[in-house]
Amino acid sequence: MGTVYCRTYKNTEVRTMEMGVLFDWDGVIVDSSSQHERSWELLAQEEGRNLPEGHFRKGFGMKNEAIIPDVLGWTEDREEIRRLSLRKEALYRELLAADRIQPLPGVAEFVRLLDENGVAYAVGSSTHRENIEAALEVFEARPSFPVIVTGEDVQRGKPDPQVYLLAAERIGRHPSECVVFEDVPAGIRAAHNGGMKAVAVCTTHPARHLAEAEMVIDNFQTLPVERLRHLLNGE
Repeated sequence: MGTVYCRTYKNTEVRTMEMGVLFDWDGVIVDSSSQHERSWELLAQEEGRNLPEGHFRKGFGMKNEAIIPDVLGWTEDREEIRRLSLRKEALYRELLAADRIQPLPGVAEFVRLLDENGVAYAVGSSTHRENIEAALEVFEARPSFPVIVTGEDVQRGKPDPQVYLLAAERIGRHPSECVVFEDVPAGIRAAHNGGMKAVAVCTTHPARHLAEAEMVIDNFQTLPVERLRHLLNGE
């Protein structure tokens, strides 16, 4: 392919290839960890249940269907798990709207950079689709995500690569052509399990916990585009 010149990120030259960029949602596009934690607390209050010490850290990045029986130990009844999960997510969306959640620094600009360079991209997250749509509704500078794959689209959560493999398929890219942006070790392992490279964003974990990734950045404002080009090109 020819050389494409970017109009952002200090006019860095980017040579594109047949590649794809896949984003986790929470901790990468937004940081709504406090809303998630508060929604579990509100749910526990409503239900008159206890939350085990360290539950939020242990369940971070997992689907509710695993958190409720395995981390919280509340129930193993499928219908009750579904009821509790739906209520928790409704509480979470209420908090998102009340707090006017916004994209993390540099996200909107980076997505524009991908658009300008014709790079295919998608969201691949265990987050409920309704939650992502709720966040997009309150974004002031709304990045466009034409392809979104969520927990409802797959049967297995991370570190299983299913969500990223499906996202890669939907943007027409082979897994080896994709780089995944993640903020948790399980997500990095999901990328690697799917044959993809990973860039870790230090939103929810310190860099030392994300060392499995091929690249670690503080946020999208500090993303070295030239290093990303080398990573994507396999150099």
